[in-house]
Amino acid sequence: MKYWLVLMAVAELDQLVELSQHAEQCGFHGVTVADHLVMPTKFATKYPYSQDGEWFWPIETPWPDPWVTLGVIGAGTGTIELATNIYLAALRDPFTAARAISAVDVFSSGRALCGISAGWLKEEYDAVGVPFETRGRRMDEMIEVMRKLWTGESIGHDGEFFTFHDVMMQPTPVRRVPIMCGGSAKAALRRAAHNDGWLGLPQTVQQNLDTAATLRAMRAEQGLPADGMRIMFSLAEPLTPDAVKRLDEAGGELSAIPWLPTPWDVERFVDEGADFRQLQVKKDAISRYAERVIQRVG
Repeated sequence: MKYWLVLMAVAELDQLVELSQHAEQCGFHGVTVADHLVMPTKFATKYPYSQDGEWFWPIETPWPDPWVTLGVIGAGTGTIELATNIYLAALRDPFTAARAISAVDVFSSGRALCGISAGWLKEEYDAVGVPFETRGRRMDEMIEVMRKLWTGESIGHDGEFFTFHDVMMQPTPVRRVPIMCGGSAKAALRRAAHNDGWLGLPQTVQQNLDTAATLRAMRAEQGLPADGMRIMFSLAEPLTPDAVKRLDEAGGELSAIPWLPTPWDVERFVDEGADFRQLQVKKDAISRYAERVIQRVG
């Protein structure tokens, strides 16, 4: 099993590098950062992944550019994979996105992983003048264009959203950058199956296994090899050895925020009343997670 440390909504930006270094030392496979390009202060859109539609982070939460952030983390680490979970690619143009992703991959010696999603916050799209209704098609075309740009050759493209000819982008990524996709809608799952895998939402073990089976069936329908897809699970039930074993047998990877207590905890990795803003509290939680899960369960 590969384990990922989720750095979403960590307001203490000066802690990100040290947290990533500590995770690397403790055996985590990678770290993930999230993304919002701009945060509307007035909105009607409900958050689709909570029962009441409310966000679980303060509106003042900082969202530094994910690729700049991963570049900084990459400079301070040596082996961990550097992923967005997720990057709202459709809010950008493919040239800006491809160049940023390629730069992180080059400077980290091939550790970039691009996790993308179409997003859910309509007001964010409205603010930057990108039509919300066509975001899925725009993102699919962006993936196609970025793959072309990453060849380093002179390329052209005639599409619904982007048309250009005779351009080249350098440097190219060190490796073929994996593109994994988030979301739970059928179109999002099909996109994940068509590309390099799925970034999971919090689900039970059985829900995760069912989604994995759906993804593999979709991938088979598209004539793609089963072994070319990765799945990063997020668990919304107790983290027991049996749960980890079942997800591992399904070929999945597992993400975690060890310092954040959840309703599903069997055991917590932070002391009662601990201040999650403190660096040492987060590092202690990472260490305990490594000792009790990574090292013990495997």
